[in-house]
Amino acid sequence: INLPLKNDLKGEPSLNITFIGACRQITGSCYLLESEDSRVVIDCGLYQERDYLGRNWKPFPFDPGDVDALILTHAHLDHSGLTPKFVRDGFKGKIYVTRPTADLIPIVLLDAAHIQEEDAAYKKKRHKKENRTGPYPEIPLYTKEDAEKSLLQIESVPYKEKVDIGRDLSFRFFDAGHILGSSMVEMTFRSNGKETTIVFSGDIGQMDKPLVKDPSFFDRADWIVMESLYGDRVHEDPMDIETMLQSIINQTVASNGNILIPTFAIERAQEVMFYLNMLVREDKIPYMMMFLDSPMAVNVTEVFKKHRQSLDREAKVLFETGESPFSFPGLKLIRSVAESKAINNIRGSCLIMAGSGMCTGGRIKHHLVHNINDPDATILFVGYQAYGTLGRLILEGKESVRIHGRPYPVRARIEAIHGFSAHADRNGLFQWVSHLKRGPKTVFLTHGDPEAASALASRLQKEKGWKTEIPEYLATYRLT
Repeated sequence: INLPLKNDLKGEPSLNITFIGACRQITGSCYLLESEDSRVVIDCGLYQERDYLGRNWKPFPFDPGDVDALILTHAHLDHSGLTPKFVRDGFKGKIYVTRPTADLIPIVLLDAAHIQEEDAAYKKKRHKKENRTGPYPEIPLYTKEDAEKSLLQIESVPYKEKVDIGRDLSFRFFDAGHILGSSMVEMTFRSNGKETTIVFSGDIGQMDKPLVKDPSFFDRADWIVMESLYGDRVHEDPMDIETMLQSIINQTVASNGNILIPTFAIERAQEVMFYLNMLVREDKIPYMMMFLDSPMAVNVTEVFKKHRQSLDREAKVLFETGESPFSFPGLKLIRSVAESKAINNIRGSCLIMAGSGMCTGGRIKHHLVHNINDPDATILFVGYQAYGTLGRLILEGKESVRIHGRPYPVRARIEAIHGFSAHADRNGLFQWVSHLKRGPKTVFLTHGDPEAASALASRLQKEKGWKTEIPEYLATYRLT
């Protein structure tokens, strides 16, 4: 599929949007916004659901060399993870990010490249031993060199500062309250003396979270592109997070088992540590060894310390009083592979936080191999598990799962605390969009399973009377 180049557009000045990813599924965020003068891509995310992994290997459905700018809402891989491939395939423009994201994105992309290279080598070796081929090329999707080259095009922008792209488009970043540095993007299109605004929500965070500031609200927008991940459900009361975490840990320790927490390196790891810090200092859980087994998460934690001005008041107070939420008795930050392997020799209970958050790669898979068959152990999910991921299969109660090509029976206790989510729930999403003083022309719902997006669409239509669309993959809409 080849989408039209900007100089192929004819007739009156127009603005088109094409939905490249996160369409009726969760990951792979990517939107092409095209006027007669400018061509902008918002987000360039990696597909992480098993059913859609093949899209990562496909050529982009447009020429990256014809794009004027790439805007990344935040550093999570499902929003930024194809950026090195995008640059390698010809994109030469600037990559705009917020200032905290500028410090996070090198950590994320270089780690992703390392995993790509490591996984490709491992699969090639395993497939050769098994005398078979896999469904995808046995080469990295991109390399460390690709990632390093893409970083040269990064340009950081303060929140709310206007940036012009071409003669007819400009944008501003607003705080999304999702992770450190996350943003919503307000695009403005100018034509014939008139302005049209399109707001891309990025991932909308929850209100009153302990680490990052609350999400921004908008009074007006002509068009809205918003996520719908939790469009059909409500989180637990955040006040219950500490109680639930305390209970799960104490029950597992009483059984002499380990607690495994598949953890996203950005935000989730730091938020889990925030709550563990409180439980330890208030003597609500016994002393035990706790490991953050993720070089990436360790590096990200240092970025949090650097950007304290972007944190919420509660976290700032801890730093100001000398009680860092990321340092408490029993916590050990793990970088080396040797230290990671040594964790499995510990006798007695310990708590292990490791990536990836959906168990699609990283060190958590090795820890699962050692613990998933233990009925005394607990696997605790603290983030959304996309359809088709290993984490989702475990959470759904599969009796056996494949890890590193081998089947393992699931005997460990499986728990989930949804209140940790960095995403707004059904009520939070509705509250966010309802802040508009008048209805937009259309609300486009992305980043959600069909059931979640449909539930939110139905509510917006019923209670607001607003037009909604749930775009299909590669669907194009003319906005003006």
